[in-house]
Formats: sequence, C-alpha cells, structure tokens
Amino acid sequence: MNDEKYMRVAFSLAQKGRDKTFPNPLVGAVVVKNSKIVGRGYHKQIGKSHAETNALTAAGKEAKGATLYVNLEPCSHFGRTPPCVDGIIKSGIKEVVCATIDPNPKVNGAGIRWLGQAGIKVKLGVLEGQARKLNRLYFKQVLSGFPFVMLKIAQTLDGKIATVSGDSKWISQKDSRRFSHRLRSQLDAVLVGVNTVIKDNPKLTAREARGRNPFRIVLDSNGRVPLTSNLIRRNQDNKTIIVVADKKAEKKMKDKVEVWRVGLHGQKGIDLKALLKLAAEKGISSILVEGGRKIFTSFLREKLVDQIYCFVCPKIVGDGISAFDSLGVKKISSALKMKVIKIERFTEDILLIGYPDWRKRCSAE
Repeated sequence: MNDEKYMRVAFSLAQKGRDKTFPNPLVGAVVVKNSKIVGRGYHKQIGKSHAETNALTAAGKEAKGATLYVNLEPCSHFGRTPPCVDGIIKSGIKEVVCATIDPNPKVNGAGIRWLGQAGIKVKLGVLEGQARKLNRLYFKQVLSGFPFVMLKIAQTLDGKIATVSGDSKWISQKDSRRFSHRLRSQLDAVLVGVNTVIKDNPKLTAREARGRNPFRIVLDSNGRVPLTSNLIRRNQDNKTIIVVADKKAEKKMKDKVEVWRVGLHGQKGIDLKALLKLAAEKGISSILVEGGRKIFTSFLREKLVDQIYCFVCPKIVGDGISAFDSLGVKKISSALKMKVIKIERFTEDILLIGYPDWRKRCSAE
C-alpha cells in the first residue's frame, strides 16, 4: 500500500508539467527514506532536467540508500539532457519503483535493465493502468505513429451545430466554452476545416484558460482561407498551419503561415491518415477536432477518433446543420456507438465524454 501511496504523489507531481513538456510525457518522481519523502520533482519543461534529476537534487545526500518512485521508466539515452539512470546510479538509490515501461524505442526497458545491472532493485507495475492513462496521448503517438484524436462537439438538443443560415454563436454557454478553452490548452493542436474559418473566423486560442495556445491546423485543400482571417492576421506565435493539397495553394499561403502539403484521399478531401502521420512526425501527440460537419464525419468514417467530447445544449432550432453527414447507417443496430465514461453538468449544458465503441483501446489505457 505504501508503494501506491508514494506513486500517487508522483502522479500528482507529473500533472504539474501539463501543457509544458510537449512532446515529452508527464513524469513525476519522489525519493523516500525511512517512510519519509525527502525529495520531490517533476519534468517542468521541454529541454529542462527530468523529474528524477529534480527529485534527487532535492533529496541531496538523503538519496543514498533511499527508494525512488517514478511513474515512467527512467530514460537511458542522451537527448536534450543526460540519461536519468546515470544520475540514479550515482546518487546511491537502492531501489526504484516504476509504474510502467516507456514505449519509446530509445528506452523500452533499457532503463530498467541498466538499473538492474548496476545492482539497484527495481519494482515494476505499481498502478500501471493509471500511469498509462496519465500519458495516454504520449503512448498513442509512440505506439501507433498517430496523434491522439478528440472530437469536440457543441450541439443543440435536436443535434444541430448551426442554424440553416450557418449561425452557431453561441450554442453552448459561457462556462462550457471556458472548459473547451482549458481543453485546448492541454492538447497540442486544434483542427478545423476551411468552411469553419470562412463562416466563423475563429481564433482557436485558449484565451479563457491558463496555459499555452495549441497549434491551429486548418484543412484547406485549395487554399481558400482568407488572408484577412484571424488565424493568419493574428499569427504572432507562428502556430497556424494550413494543410493544402497542391503547389498552387501552397505558394499562395507559404509566405503568410506554415503550410503542409498533403495529398487527397480520392474525392474525400485531404488524406487524413497521411496528415496525422505527418503531425506525429512533427511532434504533435494530440489533436482536438472542432469542426465542422464534413470534418467530423470524415474522421468518424475513417475510424480515426480516440475520444469524443459532446456538449448537449438545451436549445432546439429545427432545420439546421447536423453534427454529422451521412455515415451510411440504415439500421439503428448498425449505428456507431459511443461508450460514455463520464457525464458532467454545466450551468445549462450536459457534457458527454466517451469512446467510439469500434475503437481498439490503445495499451495506454
């Protein structure tokens, strides 16, 4: 039980690095000696010292003969910082309790073997499920080569995301929108289609939440994003990315924003799998898809969705724009199902959080 107690402290510490360690995982570490915590640390920022190093520094001489608790396997390779296992061995730590192996091919058990060869006792698997869930975005990218994809939808009681005229401001209430901004700040990128940019002229920032702004990805195969849009005019942080399909569109945009050129998938628009693979290669481990209907439908059709956040708002508009286009479902028994894992209540809105039932759970969860 004590192992679980101290591992939970490591989890809590790891959470402090959220929004700052991209694209690295969240890691916390605790040094315990004689049933007392003598050092704490977490990975505070990309490029800075790792959790284990910070905890050992805080412990100082007390680290000798102590036990180190860490939620992810210590690294054993040189990156932006030296290998953590080196520092652990030199500190005199006698035992390392680790929640889970790091799936990164550069580590993937090597850190554990290195510690064992140095005579340090290693205990693996304490609260492993929770550790994988904590870093599910990182695990998904490393294990599959694709980012973790979330759909965020705000719809009326009758399933509409806009009126017939295209008006959608605002379907959800202010506290729901504030939650959405917090969600943006916790993920690497937010993605919309060009029609959403033309109709709504969004900023796609996390301005109502503390934390970093995400990258802003727009699917725009023909380069139709207005040069006067907020995403281009207010791109001081250089985080707007326009995804196009041909050289002409690329030439039009490349002097204004970052441009990715990705091929088309038949007549269905940008090749989403190729896009996600490219995003992962560029270090983006999580994407929040915010619209519109064509984009939502395409991600569902190709089964590229890992999680769904659906706000249901107590408004009825009748005729309007539905959240999804045709999915080829002819019988209720064939409908795509969502396994709801959490329901949250806001001032008026209800938020359903869940997974598509066809999704194979990543071993990160």
